[in-house]
Amino acid sequence: MNSVANGKILRRSAFTEVYTQAAAGDAGGAIGAALVVLVRETGQRPKPMMDAYLGPAFSQQAIDSLLDARQAALRDAGCSVRRILDEAELCRTTAAAIADGQVVGWFQGRMEWGPRALGNRSILCDPRRADMKAILNDKIKRRESFRPFAPSILREAVADWFEEEADVPFMTAVFQIRAERRPQIPAVTHVDGSGRLQTVHRETNGLYYALIEAFRDLTGVPVVLNTSFNENEPVVCRPEQALDCFLRTRMDLLVLGNCVVERRSRQGP
Repeated sequence: MNSVANGKILRRSAFTEVYTQAAAGDAGGAIGAALVVLVRETGQRPKPMMDAYLGPAFSQQAIDSLLDARQAALRDAGCSVRRILDEAELCRTTAAAIADGQVVGWFQGRMEWGPRALGNRSILCDPRRADMKAILNDKIKRRESFRPFAPSILREAVADWFEEEADVPFMTAVFQIRAERRPQIPAVTHVDGSGRLQTVHRETNGLYYALIEAFRDLTGVPVVLNTSFNENEPVVCRPEQALDCFLRTRMDLLVLGNCVVERRSRQGP
């Protein structure tokens, strides 16, 4: 899980491809053992896993039931709820909120396997704002000021924005952001000009890809700031955990499936 070292292997060694799977710490031991047995028994080398969306999923009905049960709490918090059935419109609405400087909780599909939020249990923000890291820490994360946030980028845009060009679907490598691009995405550019990127592929997460596409269409930037959906606790798994995190923090918008929960009055910057 040393993403800095993983990036340097590609940058400084003779290797042209480096693959690091989603749970490359102790949690990956089980899958490693299973793969050893597979190779011994079949003689076949498996293809690299490119999709880490292996965790629990929750139906829209479960989300609707939760929001119905929590109407009083939502009303007391000054929140409104609307449903957007068209996925393209859902992505455009969410992208516009991000471009407007809002902090957005994004809860979709199956939870990610491994320690990184990869666009299904994520908090998303505008990477173009130099003050966004401070805003995010003030509203929710409360991280040390030196800790960077990560860029999720459309896969085909990597070479244009980073000095290295490779698949990093699990946010397991740090690459150098091109010098001319760093002023455009200061919220995800570390002090040394690097970023711990996630390459987003249409084939493995079409909805998240469409959201970043919508943000690119609005701003010209094919990147969003992506951090885990939590507040100094494990990443949220269930819809009720996402809603609780939204209500107790100063997050501006929560997208639960096709439901958009919004505070009627924005809080903070």
